[in-house]
Amino acid sequence: MAEAPVRKKRAAKPASAKPAGKMSTAVRAGWPLAAIAALSLAAGTLGDKGASAADTQAPVATVASVTPSPQPVPLVATGKPVQWWFAYKFSSQSFPSNPTDPARGCAFGGTLRRDGNNFSQHYALASSANPVLTDGPGLIGTSGGDPLGATFGEIYNGHYYFVVWNDQFYGDPPRDGPECDAKQCGKPWGHSKGILAWDQNGNGVIIQVTTPSWPAAGGAAMPRKDGNTLGCVSDDNNISNAQDFFALQLNRDDVKTVLRALAVASVSTDVNNPQIVNRRLNGVAPPADIDQLVALLGQQSRDKTYLDQTLSSGVRLITKPSALHVPSWQFVSSVLGGENLLTATWWASPKIPSTRSAADVHCWDPLLPTPPGRVDIAVSANWEGTPVAFTGGPNHAKIGVSLAGGHHYAIFSDLNQQGQLGDPTSPNGANCGSSQNGRGGMFFVLTNPTLQSGISKLIAGKIAAYPQ
Repeated sequence: MAEAPVRKKRAAKPASAKPAGKMSTAVRAGWPLAAIAALSLAAGTLGDKGASAADTQAPVATVASVTPSPQPVPLVATGKPVQWWFAYKFSSQSFPSNPTDPARGCAFGGTLRRDGNNFSQHYALASSANPVLTDGPGLIGTSGGDPLGATFGEIYNGHYYFVVWNDQFYGDPPRDGPECDAKQCGKPWGHSKGILAWDQNGNGVIIQVTTPSWPAAGGAAMPRKDGNTLGCVSDDNNISNAQDFFALQLNRDDVKTVLRALAVASVSTDVNNPQIVNRRLNGVAPPADIDQLVALLGQQSRDKTYLDQTLSSGVRLITKPSALHVPSWQFVSSVLGGENLLTATWWASPKIPSTRSAADVHCWDPLLPTPPGRVDIAVSANWEGTPVAFTGGPNHAKIGVSLAGGHHYAIFSDLNQQGQLGDPTSPNGANCGSSQNGRGGMFFVLTNPTLQSGISKLIAGKIAAYPQ
């Protein structure tokens, strides 16, 4: 599912998939502006001599003049704003939902799927207002009574600038190029999904998601033919497996940082398709400094320099570029100073086993001078007495926590523990670009003991074996 081979359909790469020029190799907080400026040389959109953002603007939906909406924020329910929330949607294997539940609906388009009880919209929720992870009300993604339905509904039914990205759009909207087939785009496109929306002042919200084929439209003015509501997408039952969702409030500088991160991760989007990228409100472009960054998206970066910045909320955003061919969660352990981690992802072939230390990791890069700590792979646990599995199939979420004695990190990611650790007799070999090693993605890192404890309770149990 997450790493199915991509059937290549043409040899020539269209202009929209043209690789970007190589970025700066400065590291960490000092590098993003220089790096993105270097990336922009191919697009000619930054600096006084480049094309203006307006010159690269995509077609827009034809709508009447509208009043801009207030700043979008994470909502745990309509009218209940928070700084952040996290939701873990359980799999149908653990908590099947009732197909006749009257709460089911298609608020953002589509037709209810008829999969029997092979779906689940049961979820656990934590937020800045209540960081204790507990079962959430209703069915996730269906109404203003749940955090995903309320927050996405605020964007979809509002009037905002937005960017939607997903490596698995399943053909609506189409993505072209030799790395893409009718359903998904493979490496070196980032393995990343979500929506970012912001107002005329540049303040906004991000929802990081793990669901294939959702979201795939950012506003009601350009609805999606295949449906745009969880449980109502015609081409994929993306609510059978477990998924996770993370929403975070952003100020203007944060929005720019996230846009840089999306470029570093080589996310799959299309700035020329107003269904997924909106760069006009009443004919007015976003603030120029933001729109210039939007114009750079939908390209592949060949640079391997990672991003590590702290947002205004205190949340740390770490971004792995596709060209940095190292195991994903060992990467974030290293950037966090060698933190010992427990992860739960789509754990399927090619599986990366649990690792005790850097001694088990032979795909590495000198850009990461700190050795990774221990990284354990959750295989199974239980939630409130019900067994929960974290192998590929039941679980498509990508979450992690610090192990006992660490910094109380809770981590929400785009990337799975799939790829290679490398051959100890021939380190950094050709296979080090395998699977998620060769893909970009983001990690949102919160320091919150209560949240870290709740996620630990969810995923702590049996772990995968260490290498022999």
